[in-house]
Amino acid sequence: MMNRQGRPTAPGEGAAGRIETVLGHRGLDHEEALIFEIGQGGRSGVDLPDVPAVESRLGGLARNDTIGLPGLSEPQVVRHYVRLSRRNYAIDMGLYPLGSCTMKHNPRLNEKLARLPGLADLHPLAPLSTVSGAIELMGTLAHWLKVLTGMPAVALSPKAGAHGELCGMMAIRAAHVAKGEGALRTRVLVPESAHGTNPATAAYCGFKVDPVPATEDGRVDLAALKAKLGPDVAAIMLTNPNTCGLFERDILEIAEAVHGVGGYFYCDGANFNAIVGRVRPGDLGVDAMHINLHKTFSTPHGGGGPGSGPVVLSDALAPFAPLPWVVETDGGYTLVEAEAGESFGRMAAFHGQMGMFVRALAYMMSHGADGLAQAASDAVLAANYIQAKLSDVMTAAFEGPCMHEALFDDRFLKDTGVTTLDFAKAMIDEGYHPMTMYFPLVVHGAMLIEPTESESRESLDAFIAVMRALATAAKAGEVERFTGAPHYAPRRRLDETAAARKPVLRWTPAVPVQAAE
Repeated sequence: MMNRQGRPTAPGEGAAGRIETVLGHRGLDHEEALIFEIGQGGRSGVDLPDVPAVESRLGGLARNDTIGLPGLSEPQVVRHYVRLSRRNYAIDMGLYPLGSCTMKHNPRLNEKLARLPGLADLHPLAPLSTVSGAIELMGTLAHWLKVLTGMPAVALSPKAGAHGELCGMMAIRAAHVAKGEGALRTRVLVPESAHGTNPATAAYCGFKVDPVPATEDGRVDLAALKAKLGPDVAAIMLTNPNTCGLFERDILEIAEAVHGVGGYFYCDGANFNAIVGRVRPGDLGVDAMHINLHKTFSTPHGGGGPGSGPVVLSDALAPFAPLPWVVETDGGYTLVEAEAGESFGRMAAFHGQMGMFVRALAYMMSHGADGLAQAASDAVLAANYIQAKLSDVMTAAFEGPCMHEALFDDRFLKDTGVTTLDFAKAMIDEGYHPMTMYFPLVVHGAMLIEPTESESRESLDAFIAVMRALATAAKAGEVERFTGAPHYAPRRRLDETAAARKPVLRWTPAVPVQAAE
């Protein structure tokens, strides 16, 4: 019997033949109620002085009931969140194979530097005269981003990859408006394998999204692209290496064709991790590209932030970069914050994510030029190692070597009764976070795996052994192992469709049975 949160309410026969314990605990993994269920009135981890009586200025808006927060002692709060933390998979626990997301190890050196006094306690409204070191750090980071990409300008203020896309497309729109072609340039070409944020960003900026099909080998169909070109094309938004984990062989010709009709080349830099230090996007004809610092330069990823998505710009788009920007002067570095030139304005109130700038620069400087190139090479090697070791039991989506992520489809599961989702759920029982599923959409039942350069060969071999065993079990007809998975997760198999369509976002106390009657 399960309660409203999906937990067993009494001991008995558990998942996969296990005996449920009295309280639902399994060794060191404790069953844990919601914090609101634990809380009781009158408990507090701190002593607060009584609030003196004052005349209310809230009128009829004054609260007349308790605020509704749970009451807990400090040990209860600490234990609650420590217990929950054991249920969270993280890059510090094991290989995190999410393709396209690049879950890199975050070196502790970066964290130490980000916590240095004078950097960790900066305030965005501090006078520039008091933060010259921070401005110099931003200028140094901007310099190396420009060197690594071969681009003359960079905007640091965008707060994430999608925010960076918006920045680049707004610069492109501003450039067309400046030429008097704002009303003419209405279309943006977007390959079918693009990240979902690409067409969303183009549409948000007022452009019509025109999809470009892919060839059978997973790359942009050059002939189809050229057939779509015309005077109304504002730009192309293309990821390279692309979302199928492949380098676009025709990238130079694509850039030349788009430029030939007066359009701009926006490159989604999500996969820069595969080529940093080896290929400069500016040499490929790119006009704008965002850089996910969490993907390429190891800053923390996930949890809703803090994100950072600097955007590098070509000579043609540099005048339209958003404020503020860092400039080098005879006396050092300073920020240009007032309206200047043809800038389209601001993307954010302040200067960007300072902590991420510190971490990214620390990563760059500790690796050096040769180290960054080696990291890219190792990421590509790791992905190809996985692809080569699994291709005899799983089906690679495309022939030939990949870049930094290996893409498989679900053909090897045909007639087994096991789906990509089932396969991913079984990985949880084996102690692995599932790879990216059903993306890119151009590949049926896609399984996108990105091991990153920080994984040892032993780590890769262990992952490969699990994937091979699961593929073999699926083909051997062990269907229940997959359709019932995960058997060992705290909540077992959840109804994800119902959760997405009917989410319960607020806890409400249970109504007593007598009151309900």
